[in-house]
Amino acid sequence: MRVVVKVGTSSITHVSGALNADMFTSLAAQISRLRGDGHEVLLVTSGAVSAGVAALGMSQRPADVGTLQALAAIGQSRLMERYNAVFAPHGLVTAQVLLVPHDFGDRQQYLHARRTMLRLLELGVLPVINENDAIANDEIRFGDNDRIAALVAHSVAADVLVLLTDQEGLYTEDPRSNTTAALIALVSTDDDLLSVAAGSAGTARGSGGMASKLSAARIASWSGVRTVIARSSRDNVLIEAVDPQATVGTTFLGRDRQLSARRLWIAFAAQPEGRIVIDAGAVAAVESRGTSLLSPGVTDVDGDFAAGDVVDVVDGSGHLVARGATSMSRAEIASLRGKRAADLGEGVSTLVVHRDEMVVLSALR
Repeated sequence: MRVVVKVGTSSITHVSGALNADMFTSLAAQISRLRGDGHEVLLVTSGAVSAGVAALGMSQRPADVGTLQALAAIGQSRLMERYNAVFAPHGLVTAQVLLVPHDFGDRQQYLHARRTMLRLLELGVLPVINENDAIANDEIRFGDNDRIAALVAHSVAADVLVLLTDQEGLYTEDPRSNTTAALIALVSTDDDLLSVAAGSAGTARGSGGMASKLSAARIASWSGVRTVIARSSRDNVLIEAVDPQATVGTTFLGRDRQLSARRLWIAFAAQPEGRIVIDAGAVAAVESRGTSLLSPGVTDVDGDFAAGDVVDVVDGSGHLVARGATSMSRAEIASLRGKRAADLGEGVSTLVVHRDEMVVLSALR
């Protein structure tokens, strides 16, 4: 099988921010065993910022993006140095791959990244993937490596995605505040993943938390990839998670229906630059008939965006209906809203968002 493993900051660092040698050793041993069993493995790692914090002797993780990016640049080399050291005794060569979500939305970037990762696997190398935090924008604050792991799993056609965390898996409620919370062992393809609530980052060192892992599981599920969320400190957690017969953490089954890489990026990875409000008739047409969004159905528009930017499409109450890449700028849509082709001059398009560039989020339930 082809396996993507994502490990979070809280799993590979101590409270001080220093890298956890025991966890690195355990990861190397388990991944080496998976490789020995014939599996291909890609490792998505967090921890660069925390390693930078520790290197500078800071007492806590800063909040401003500029400093976080500088710390990521400091910590990334230290993170890779540790991975090189722990995998070398197992005869494994590692390779650093730095990505940002945009790499999955631009077709050429997507193909370049995919080819590189697949070639590394052919060469017997372990790709160690991280967000390019030193040049990324606000995503650095939102646990983007969970999303990147899911998008990587899609791009390389992985069989399973394992998201390692500091909890046993997904619970019915936050187990840290409610002792009656129960672990959800299995999420089937019929379950409404959009309706499940989850908390934000569980530690000051991490930036993701269960909410970002749930989002990643949703992306992977719609890529047809089985996903497991499990506690990183559990003995042989990776070995059990890869085994479809074993029971560990929370398993999300992959769906038969799959979204393309472009539509996955639009739905889950792109940052919406604005919002288009549509009337009830347009909501019905988009949701029920899968039509493109045309100007007659637009009642309002917010934000400052250009043609090609991703925007949210909402109903009159502000509820999210869809997300898509617009065919027009905000100014163009504002000038055409509510107008039909007959109201416009010859050759003026009423196409606001083409159906091939739009993901109806209610259809993902």
